[in-house]
Amino acid sequence: MLSRTADHLFWMSRYTERAENTARMLDVNYQTSLLPQSAAAAQAGWLGMLSISELKSTFGAKYGDRVEPRAVMDFMVKDQNNPSSIISCLRAARENARAVRGTLTTEVWETQNQTYLEVVRMLGQGALERDPASFFEWVKFRSHLSRGVTVGTMLQDAALNFLRLGTFLERADNTARLVDVKFHAVETDFYGQGTEKDQELDFYHWSAILRSVSGFEVYRKVYRDVIKPERVAELLILRADMPRSLLCSMNEVMTNLGLVAAHPESNSRRRAGKLRADLQFARIDEILATGLHAFLTQFLDRVNEIGGHISREFLVPS
Repeated sequence: MLSRTADHLFWMSRYTERAENTARMLDVNYQTSLLPQSAAAAQAGWLGMLSISELKSTFGAKYGDRVEPRAVMDFMVKDQNNPSSIISCLRAARENARAVRGTLTTEVWETQNQTYLEVVRMLGQGALERDPASFFEWVKFRSHLSRGVTVGTMLQDAALNFLRLGTFLERADNTARLVDVKFHAVETDFYGQGTEKDQELDFYHWSAILRSVSGFEVYRKVYRDVIKPERVAELLILRADMPRSLLCSMNEVMTNLGLVAAHPESNSRRRAGKLRADLQFARIDEILATGLHAFLTQFLDRVNEIGGHISREFLVPS
């Protein structure tokens, strides 16, 4: 496969996944903001949203120091000058799809094209202001549809492997960012000390985090217990059977790298394998004892490094 074609496929799927993850993070912040809380706590939640995307300085340059929920949502959804906004991601996904139109099936192209045209129409008609939760659900649904159509209609060759590779590398990055920022946002410690009111608010906080990764029902099925922060961390980091966990994402990255890497000593594959092995044999109590933030920061650095090696080995180097 031509490296330019692989590059467009890889980034098409990354941008689609990024739009979905942005919608998930905005949705959990919106839902959490409806809970009784102080103005400072509410603002900290929206600041966390900007921290996840590393956009605090860019947002501050445009909107100033005051972090208003509506401004953050406009910036992260509608701002075409923000490359991480939902509309920018969906536009980039569609442009990458158009560049390799001949490689995609009609259904995949039509899904990408219609998603972008529809989001422009919806935002123009005030769908975000009218009902943010419904709009975010729509973005998530279109991402699910895109993945389903891709797997259901594409030939199972290198093109599909690069699409899947982009999806799961992006998912690993976004899940790690979400876990890192959201765990820091909770004032009471991991083991639930604090007042009864603190623990009650924490329950809603952890529930919202689980729902943001479609993990609430999964948690109930796996642990059959009250929501505990250390188990939330374990589910989102180390459970291979949790579709959006770090380990599951890296398993998929390794599977697809194995199918496209011609040389067994591929740098990308070797580094991804080491990272997957570290997750596979880790224990959550050891991670928490040494520091969750340090662990996730290192994970993000390594994922970024793997992305760079993939770009140099298979794609058009940036």
